[in-house]
Amino acid sequence: MKILVCISKTPDTTAKIAFADNNTKFAGEGVQWIINPYDEWYSLVRAIELKEADPSTVIHLITVAGADTDPIIRKALALGGDEAIRVNADSNDSFFIASQIAAVAASGNYDLIFTGKETIDYNGSSIGGMVAELLDMPYLSLASHLTLAGNTVTVVREIDGGEETNQVNLPVVVSCQKGMAEQRIPNMKGIMGARTKPLKVVEPQAVEPLTSIASFDLPPAKAGVKLVSADNPEELVRLLHEEAKVF
Repeated sequence: MKILVCISKTPDTTAKIAFADNNTKFAGEGVQWIINPYDEWYSLVRAIELKEADPSTVIHLITVAGADTDPIIRKALALGGDEAIRVNADSNDSFFIASQIAAVAASGNYDLIFTGKETIDYNGSSIGGMVAELLDMPYLSLASHLTLAGNTVTVVREIDGGEETNQVNLPVVVSCQKGMAEQRIPNMKGIMGARTKPLKVVEPQAVEPLTSIASFDLPPAKAGVKLVSADNPEELVRLLHEEAKVF
């Protein structure tokens, strides 16, 4: 079986948020970059678990990014990826990124394509569905559990008020979230081996982006706390009504 795991580079959750170029670009100077947690902890680790159950499984990684992403890719290879592909392009457009992934996947004969639920910087949750559509493959989103029996994949996904269990035949695209697997840390053997694992760089397909970023804005600063005396409930009601707008 061949598995393609889509990964992306995101700022560490402790990074200080700032913007550049008239608030159209994230200011990445001095930022610690990590593998998007949904891609690493759930998609990639679940692929590794499937490989452990069937050693003939091959795991390929793919990302659409510049050369500054190579250290992130090497970490993913250290965790257990066999080979990586980097499409040499820098874009924030979901359609452009999905199109590049689909172009590579179309010639790779992959049985299973994993994406994270979303990236923690853009929270778009759109890549998996677009890749599936471009490849004319079934798509299951928000998967929290996945099992494989022969050619049949069983996926449990969260829905409003409960869970839903789906079965589908390979090939399929699945986006993964919490519950799919448990976070792992690369060991020394994996780190050393990752240095020699193939990292293929390919040029992007000619695809016209559909969106562009107009501007980023930081959330408004939190207002100070107002204390209302317990013997003045009328004032509390007024504040809730006129300022908090809760009713």
